[in-house]
Amino acid sequence: MVTVNSLSGGKTSSYIAANYPADYNVFALVRTNDKSCLYPDKQLRQIVSDKIGVEFIGTLEQDNIIRVMLDLEQFIGKEITWLSPKTFDDVISQYKGKNGSNYLPNLMTRYCTTDMKMKPIFEWWQKEINEIVEMRIGFRATEMNRAKRVIEKLNANGVDEMKAVTGKSKTGNRNRWGMVEWRIPTFPLIPANINNDTIFNYWQKNKEVSFADGYYNNCVGCFHRNPVFLNKMSQEHKNKMEWFANIEAENSPNTFRKDCTYKEILEYKPQIELDFEDFDDCDSGYCGL
Repeated sequence: MVTVNSLSGGKTSSYIAANYPADYNVFALVRTNDKSCLYPDKQLRQIVSDKIGVEFIGTLEQDNIIRVMLDLEQFIGKEITWLSPKTFDDVISQYKGKNGSNYLPNLMTRYCTTDMKMKPIFEWWQKEINEIVEMRIGFRATEMNRAKRVIEKLNANGVDEMKAVTGKSKTGNRNRWGMVEWRIPTFPLIPANINNDTIFNYWQKNKEVSFADGYYNNCVGCFHRNPVFLNKMSQEHKNKMEWFANIEAENSPNTFRKDCTYKEILEYKPQIELDFEDFDDCDSGYCGL
């Protein structure tokens, strides 16, 4: 069976890429059209543009993710397939809400994960492979509950499905939709009992991949995160957090969260100075691929 490593840009999935060689390594990047989030290195912008086949302006993930993925590709000695067919801005514009505003993704409707992570990988799989694959996902031994949630969504054959066009109607005027079996998710770090300490020590010894201190992958403003954590992120990535606040303002009354707005998060004044180490994994946000 063809093997695929699903990479996020974090230390855990990078550890899988380095220690569990696969036929393919694939990475879906979250982009933005907003030039206030312009990636600062013009040469690297061009490299990313060439990899994804469209213009790369900037990312709503930490900027360091670009260097990490380029370093990782050199470290493992194998090409990483980069995917990013649509920006977050363009994805949101497709979901029309009330009063002409756009419906924003939230905890109940996480279409951002589906449209910017899952669909690009699935569509790449359809084009390049189109047979059931083993897809390795970077859940650690302490994250068995996350793995369980993925497994619970599999069909009776133990295979993950995606809704997709499967043909045309009899008249040929409309698409015919159905569920397509495409991957069997596996979690190699769980049976191997690999946790944070092993992964941390591995990258301490292998500094060729330039992870930033306090590195958290996924969108800087991921609405899964604790608001206090998001405020800390705004101190590090003000332009990206302002993107989230501006999107909410443009699409009012729709918001990413029910408990607070991103404008309120930006304006929050913490009583004490916090470091990223003061937060646990649950505060980091995640996209279960």
